[in-house]
Order: sequence, then C-alpha cells, then structure tokens
Amino acid sequence: MSGWRLYAYAQCSTCRKAQQWLASQGLKPELVDITLTPPTRLELAAALEQLGRRRLFNTSGQSYRALGAAAVKAMDDEAALDALAADGKLIKRPFLVRGDGRVLTGFSLPEWQAFFAEP
Repeated sequence: MSGWRLYAYAQCSTCRKAQQWLASQGLKPELVDITLTPPTRLELAAALEQLGRRRLFNTSGQSYRALGAAAVKAMDDEAALDALAADGKLIKRPFLVRGDGRVLTGFSLPEWQAFFAEP
C-alpha cells in the first residue's frame, strides 16, 4: 500500500473504526496524527476539488464551533484551505490520501469498500 496516508486522531472512534477495517483488509497505510501534522495544503486542495468544501470540515469539533459556521461559510476557498492547513482538528477525519492523489474523508463502510475497489 505504498503511498497511502491516513491522517487520524487517536481519540477519534471513527478513526479507530477506519484503522480496524483497513487492518482487516490487510492494508497498512502510513499513519499520521492529524492534530500534529495536518494534511498538506496540496492534499487539502485536492480534497476540496474532489469532495467539495462540505466534506472537509469537522463540523462537530470544538475548533469548528469556536470558529463558527458563519465564519467558515464566509471564507473563500483559499481562506478555507489556510484554516484547515493550520488546524488539523478542523478537518473531517479520518482523512485518507491514496497513492494516486485521490482523497476520502470520514468513514462510511460502503464508500470505503468502493474506494478501495477502484483501480
């Protein structure tokens, strides 16, 4: 699974579910603590293009609530990417980057199964 990177947070139960599923499939991506090392701005820009802004923000997190939904909505894409790159807790997790640059956020089993089935 060369080139795959999973940004996760140890205290996040959804991240742990994703890691368990990956292990059950015999997959071992590079694991990165999203709070210490957020995804790169380039990875975030790819995610924005592929998934849209709504799938990037961890809307249930404290960082998002502190910032405020209205402030996030008022940001242009560049400001949103800057905010996400500066605070890993703002990012919806887990955040998976495939070797070919494709990105997936959150953990939905059917979505992950389809994502991993793609060539």
